[in-house]
Amino acid sequence: MPVSKSVKIAGLLGLSIVLMFGPAASGRAQAPTAEAAGDSANDAQIQANLTKALSNKRFKGITTAVQGGMVTLRGTVDLYSDKEDADKRAHRVKNVKSVQNLIEIGGPVIEDATLRNKLAEKLVYDRVGYGTTAFNALTIAVKNGVVSLGGTAYGPVDRDSAVSLVSNYPGVKDVIDNINVAPVSPMDDRIRLAEARAIYGAPQLNKYALDPAKPIRITVINGNVTLSGVVDTQSDKEIAGLRANSVGGVFKVTNNLQVAGAPAQSEK
Repeated sequence: MPVSKSVKIAGLLGLSIVLMFGPAASGRAQAPTAEAAGDSANDAQIQANLTKALSNKRFKGITTAVQGGMVTLRGTVDLYSDKEDADKRAHRVKNVKSVQNLIEIGGPVIEDATLRNKLAEKLVYDRVGYGTTAFNALTIAVKNGVVSLGGTAYGPVDRDSAVSLVSNYPGVKDVIDNINVAPVSPMDDRIRLAEARAIYGAPQLNKYALDPAKPIRITVINGNVTLSGVVDTQSDKEIAGLRANSVGGVFKVTNNLQVAGAPAQSEK
């Protein structure tokens, strides 16, 4: 069957289109763009700056990867504080867009109850000598090496000191900071000092001022007083509550003191 001229021409035109546009289009797709080349050069510079920023021997177990300005940190460090420090250093590197911190904490594995007791012992002596120990009422819990801090600190320095202490302790895998900081208030400061004098001035309660690790904790927020800690007897708890209520300018006193050996409970 004869083929018409129009069909032959159409076929030739189609072949010409493929020959003209197919290879050219393919060549353009494979050629790197100036933007891609710029990103690659930028990533290389970030990588060099990261290596310099993490040159400390504490970070020798860390590896880094950079893609499109996004940094990924992997590896192990000895302390949780080292993981946080590496993250901060990476964020400070020029042109870094984001940091994914996948660093794991090495070091010893400590049973949760043991770790909690050791950290609690360290915390009760934290800031001793600065005059704020009795005004910090902190709580601590540990699960799978993750430490949760709560309660109320007298000021941001006291809070930061507690978090730093825990972050630098071997065996801590992560730190959750839920500590509240008491608001700045001259009135509350006056009440704190008056409460300390009233409570520790009682002959029966003076013994709690001798050991800085075992004071009656006095938290004051907007004129509201909360007593916490452990006392030897129910009588000590009641006297502390009465003395606290005797201070002028106090709106309410919540007596959460626990008696040694008694079940935990809260009482106003």
